[in-house]
Amino acid sequence: MGEDGSVTSAPQRPDGPTPTPRLIATDLDGTLLRDDKSVSLRTVSALAAAEEAGIEVFFVTGRPARWMDVVSDHVHGHGLAICANGAAVVDLHAGREFVQVRALPRATALTVVETLRAAAPGTSFAVEMTTGINYEPLYPPFFQDPGAHVATAEKLLEEEADDTAAPVLKLLAHHAELAPDEFLALARSAAGAYASITRSSPTALLEISGLGVSKASTLELCCAERGISPAEVVAFGDMPNDVEMLRWAGTSYAMGNAHPDVIAAASGRTVANNEDGVAVVIERILAERAAHQR
Repeated sequence: MGEDGSVTSAPQRPDGPTPTPRLIATDLDGTLLRDDKSVSLRTVSALAAAEEAGIEVFFVTGRPARWMDVVSDHVHGHGLAICANGAAVVDLHAGREFVQVRALPRATALTVVETLRAAAPGTSFAVEMTTGINYEPLYPPFFQDPGAHVATAEKLLEEEADDTAAPVLKLLAHHAELAPDEFLALARSAAGAYASITRSSPTALLEISGLGVSKASTLELCCAERGISPAEVVAFGDMPNDVEMLRWAGTSYAMGNAHPDVIAAASGRTVANNEDGVAVVIERILAERAAHQR
């Protein structure tokens, strides 16, 4: 969901017809999903039509693999999804099996924790790993996980810190008092040399990945494996963790409910997630393709 909730907007598109892509990359929350976390029938139909037309669809999300059930039934073809802001590629056809992991080194995560504790006193942390999430006592667990361990971030990151330890996908940092964008700017200034820092929540919750790891960089790797260029990609997003991906893709759309930074990064704009903005663009792409083939 965008910063100020759902906003109706008229679709705005890049100049000229939308090129027929080889791949569609879409964020989930606030983008493909409605605010109730459902996938509308219109969107389900549009995704299936795109795949039938030979256009690959990649879900590219900040969600961990274990939260992908909401779209697992709507994945066709390759079955792959990019999760945790690019830290993992998972196979949704194979029970969310990890295909690729781009981990955050534990030593780096510890450095970031130390740096943010000094720069923003009151910050609490959670550690997202391939095996699940663990968090500090003061961290607000937005989704309760009965298997989570609760301890200081330092202890969580130092435990089993050997070759057999589960890879860390991202570090989460929450602040109860700072404004979301203020916290993001402060964290990037203080710790941006150590890791990639972004956010997708309307609260002051930061998502911290390995340096250079983002939705864009992992999508680029997946596209390179398929011989797909940025010009052949259409991307959709609504929050700061989508900015790099929207800039990288040849054609990109900010949702009508998008953060201002996303609107500035995208080459076009569609209607809000609650109005099926992704489906609106896919339908237009397929209609233009059909007209061109007549």
